[in-house]
Amino acid sequence: MIAKLTGKLDEIGEDWVIVDVGGVGYLVFCSGRMLRNLPEKGGIVSLHIETHVREDHIHLYGFESVAARSWFNLLQTVQGVGAKVALGILSLYGGEELTQVVAAGDKTALTRVSGVGPKVAGRITAELKDKVAKMDLGPVAFNAEVSAAAPKPAQAAAGDAVSALVNLGYGRADAFGAVAAAARNLGPDASVEALITAGLKELAA
Repeated sequence: MIAKLTGKLDEIGEDWVIVDVGGVGYLVFCSGRMLRNLPEKGGIVSLHIETHVREDHIHLYGFESVAARSWFNLLQTVQGVGAKVALGILSLYGGEELTQVVAAGDKTALTRVSGVGPKVAGRITAELKDKVAKMDLGPVAFNAEVSAAAPKPAQAAAGDAVSALVNLGYGRADAFGAVAAAARNLGPDASVEALITAGLKELAA
């Protein structure tokens, strides 16, 4: 089983790359987001690999991190989501953004991905909400648009708000989703108190 490849980037296609490892070229399928962040041909790449073995083929899927590979596998636990759709979702959303989308139950965001209709989007948010809340993903940017500019205060306030709601007796998944929705509406400068208040309203809705 191949878990990681490091070698020279030999070719780049629409949704694949060929990685030359010691003279052997490996065809690896990748998300559009990852393809955009690769070096030019001839550069050295290191990819985390998920190997799919079927009766008629062996496919390698490459990711920039273990977390991205975990998302790829998690998405495919949902009925109607295969490898191609999972890569499509990861092409549009990074891990932090996808965590926010699922936690907030944002089905509309998922339907922007080719191959994801309302029913599949609904299953993704419903089935993965609890799993996402338990995943060890580190600090989550609750407002993806400002996360790169000022992630720490927004993440800290959101994390404190989630903890407060959990302490009040709400489930972590419900608290996570409520605070994500509140943060999206209030913006990155929202205080912990404001997030808690708005989160409680979301939970009561």
